Amino acid sequence: MGSISRRAMLGATGGLIAGGLLKTQADALTVAEESAGPQTAQADPTKMMGAPTSVLGQRAPGEQPRRRMGNPAVTSSSRTPIEELPGIITPADLHFERHHAGVPAIDPDRYELLIHGMVDRPMTFTLDDLKRFPAESRLCFIECSGNGGAAYNRNANPERSPGQIDGLFSTSEWTGVPLATLLREVGVGRGASWVLAEGGDAAVMSRSIPLEKALDDAMIAYGQNGEAIRPAQGYPARLLLPGWEGNAQVKWIRRLELSDRPSMTRDETSKYTDPLDDGTARQFSFVMDAKSTITFPAYPYVLPERGWWEIRGLAWSGRGRITRVEVSTDGGRNWAPAQLQEPILSKCTTRFRHVWNWDGGEALLMSRAIDETGYVQPDLETQIAARGEGTSYHYNSIRPWRVEPDGRVFFAQGDGG
Repeated sequence: MGSISRRAMLGATGGLIAGGLLKTQADALTVAEESAGPQTAQADPTKMMGAPTSVLGQRAPGEQPRRRMGNPAVTSSSRTPIEELPGIITPADLHFERHHAGVPAIDPDRYELLIHGMVDRPMTFTLDDLKRFPAESRLCFIECSGNGGAAYNRNANPERSPGQIDGLFSTSEWTGVPLATLLREVGVGRGASWVLAEGGDAAVMSRSIPLEKALDDAMIAYGQNGEAIRPAQGYPARLLLPGWEGNAQVKWIRRLELSDRPSMTRDETSKYTDPLDDGTARQFSFVMDAKSTITFPAYPYVLPERGWWEIRGLAWSGRGRITRVEVSTDGGRNWAPAQLQEPILSKCTTRFRHVWNWDGGEALLMSRAIDETGYVQPDLETQIAARGEGTSYHYNSIRPWRVEPDGRVFFAQGDGG
């Protein structure tokens, strides 16, 4: 914390000193020093000097959301507590994590991005080079393709919160240089149709991306929510593919190779394909389909009394804007349109709200999203019929929540969802 000048201290505390609340300059310095940590609520904050400014802001003591951690022995992921966040932006320190070989420590001064292959001019870009290009920012979600796996089960564990089910999902403002700009610099060669994206982690994560997407809205992002991307999210730079599965959005991006065919890497053959019941598999199923989830009321919340409550939730689609969300309080027999909260952006999270008068009886709450392509979020049975029992990714079926007469709320996939 920086020093406080005598003039600034006297200016800030003069009135209070006169009132006898801070008797000496030493008292004021003590308050300033103690303010570096989280502040506790005072009995009457109007009767004493508040904390001064600090070099780094902190959350209020009573507001300390934490990511949901998986078992570190079997997984390398953490989940965003989506039920605790009031807006659509995920704080950077609560963005979900999914790693295949840990978080690498990369020196930004030594960072380089190589673009080569079927190009006219192979080039290497430093971080400073990337930042010299005209920057763009956009709000969009990133979702792990395995998000919601706990819901793809007719007898799912009822004691799961929205974040435990769908927390491999976050929304940020991303800033960087459009990939199309960099591809114009190197010159796309005739016949090129795919781009191999390779990361700089120990897993050397590699995915094949259609050139069409690279030239559309892809970005090499180095900023997130007004600051540098954090190490767990790909610092110094990552590939951003709005609306597509998170694994394809390679973090710690270090190489892009243009070619005329997909590279069939380990991470897009042995993993990140959708096995089907007929023995075939969906491959390169990049787009995240329309999805919604109710975040309130949901487990472990207990409604304290009957009466009017606002059902709240999140909806998103990798194909464009959410145009409608419908809510049912009787297990899908009847549906009513929810109110969508602005802004409603393409490939971004949209909040929805629906006022509900709970009569104190058992209720089964559901939501279903519809995007601008007309796609309707399916129920579980419809999705199982299309994908089979053993699919591994893209779980976007309707999420049901059962409200008990005593106000307890449970995840209720086995109740008709």
